[in-house]
Order: sequence, then structure tokens, then C-alpha cells
Amino acid sequence: MEDNVCRIVKVDKEALFEFIYEEFIAHHDDMLDISPVDCINSFAIDWENGTFIFIAHEAEDDDGNIVPFPKDIDINKVLANIPATTTSLLSPSKIYKDYNFDELRDLIIKSER
Repeated sequence: MEDNVCRIVKVDKEALFEFIYEEFIAHHDDMLDISPVDCINSFAIDWENGTFIFIAHEAEDDDGNIVPFPKDIDINKVLANIPATTTSLLSPSKIYKDYNFDELRDLIIKSER
């Protein structure tokens, strides 16, 4: 690089969240302790509050049937009501928390009361 030259990258919110999502996909094993091959991923973004949620769950049941993310669980409501699972994505400790589908349903129901 030449002297007195700066190389700059500026991205908007959509590109920033796209980058975060792609990083989760690329580093699935390290960040979530689960193989990306065996998972289905969902994500949501709250643009107003600047929050992001990434959900990974087993892709197949014991019989080999695809397990989609349940349609009755609104991922945006989960995002709005679930507490942060980490204060840093660079933390050497676990950054995720496990919830089963019923716990997510209960979280939404409690928030609507």
C-alpha cells in the first residue's frame, strides 16, 4: 500500500447483518458446537434495536424426517423477548443457550400476557 493512503470499508446495516449471519454459518462448529451439515438455521434482525438472533436446530428426527422450524413460533417474537446469551461474540466461553421448542413457545406466551 502507498504511503499516506487509507483503505476504507463502510457498510450499511443490511450488509453488516449479512456479514454476521455468514460468519455464523462459516463458524458454526466453533460458535455453536454443532455441525452445520446436521442443522437448519433461522435468523431474524430487529433493525430498530440493532439486535440479531441466530437459531440452529437438528435438521432431521430419528427417522430421518426433516424437522422445520415450527411455524407457530414467531422468530421475531423470540428475538424481542429472549435475553442476550452473551456479551461478546469473541468470548472464549459458550455464547449460546439451548431452548427447546416448547420453551420458546412459553417465552412468547408469557410476553403476551
